[in-house]
Amino acid sequence: MVDHAALRDLALDIARAVGPEIRRRAGRVDVSSTKSTASDLVTEVDRWSEDQIVSRILDARPGDSILGEEGTGVEGTSNIRWVVDPIDGTTDFVYGHPGFSISIGVEVDSQPVVGVVLDPLLEDEFAAAVGHGTTRNGQQVWVSGTTDLTAALVATGFSYDPDRRGRQAEVLVGLLPQIRDIRRMGGAATDLASVSCGRVDAYFEQGLNPWDCAAGTVLVSEAGGRVTDLDGRPSTGEMMVAAPAAIHGPLLDLLQTVGADRV
Repeated sequence: MVDHAALRDLALDIARAVGPEIRRRAGRVDVSSTKSTASDLVTEVDRWSEDQIVSRILDARPGDSILGEEGTGVEGTSNIRWVVDPIDGTTDFVYGHPGFSISIGVEVDSQPVVGVVLDPLLEDEFAAAVGHGTTRNGQQVWVSGTTDLTAALVATGFSYDPDRRGRQAEVLVGLLPQIRDIRRMGGAATDLASVSCGRVDAYFEQGLNPWDCAAGTVLVSEAGGRVTDLDGRPSTGEMMVAAPAAIHGPLLDLLQTVGADRV
């Protein structure tokens, strides 16, 4: 049997070890390069953070697999895979703006079982393990009790592709009159953590990668929320909708009505 709580605690310890240096460097780095587009930033600190996290995982669990945003691809011998985003929300990090985080997820037999999202700037720690609930700074948290979609504060993010950004903006034109408001922090992991503690009521986004959401989906699920695609099926990240059960279905319907399935 795999001890999910022990994996959660290890992930949290590793994030804590890396967090202070990321906090110290926030807003004080030059962009070393871009990836998919000019708005898709990466810095030397992203790479440093991933190296640190990976080495600490392998020191503790040398048989596990690891997938990292900055290129790490370790093939292990166990049924456990770590999915790492060393700095989710790099643009926020470059500007020293709140919204970036360290995201570490763990899968067992391809199923997400552990999520840790640590915000170095605000010193917020979110952690979850299947069967153990979700905590924020050690205190149990749950998704919001909102039952009325028109009163929901909804987080989202945008693609790096300029054309797709334009289509996403068109979706917001139809969505905004039907909800309380939109929030855009710039990091999927932070947005999912916010859903898990009720800091926002819901979240949706298209075009996520595994490292963007591996940890956050566990946070939301263990806090009592639902995470699916637009058809209500388990999300692969191409489209993700996270919300309390009471507004999850209505939000799916609204997103389809305003054309989110065509972005």
